Amino acid sequence: MATSSELTLSVRLFLKAYRWRKIAPTPWATLQKPLAQCNLALGSSAGFVLPSQEPFDDHYKGGDPSCRWIPTETSTSDLIETHRSKSFDHDGLQTDPNLGLPLNRMRTLKENGFIGSLNHRHVSFMGSITAPGKFTAKTAPAFAQSLVEDDVDIALLVPV
Repeated sequence: MATSSELTLSVRLFLKAYRWRKIAPTPWATLQKPLAQCNLALGSSAGFVLPSQEPFDDHYKGGDPSCRWIPTETSTSDLIETHRSKSFDHDGLQTDPNLGLPLNRMRTLKENGFIGSLNHRHVSFMGSITAPGKFTAKTAPAFAQSLVEDDVDIALLVPV
């Protein structure tokens, strides 16, 4: 993680002026069964897309509020990182997409019986959404409902 001195002046000024939001109380649900019996889905703010999907729109004012579904059988080498932020080094995500969407790690946990199953799809969305109104009002509830319909017991959200 960068220290503020490593960021450009424009990014430091933006962060100083940004209206940070606090969500209270923190949304939380207690796990109702052992993890070894749970269906797990991943969510990532890395802005990953597949070659067949439209990239996230980096010209969308306030940040692209859409999401992309990533099938479980996807090879992480097929993921294309389209995160718009210039405030971090993208080399790690491009070298190993598991840093932002740990599909290979979750497959290993499933094979070892630590988790019950992986959902058939996972969600990718854009981080660095500076105007999150549409995302929180429409996109997040829609993909959350889809995960409920998929009988997902636990979602692991990976912030980038």
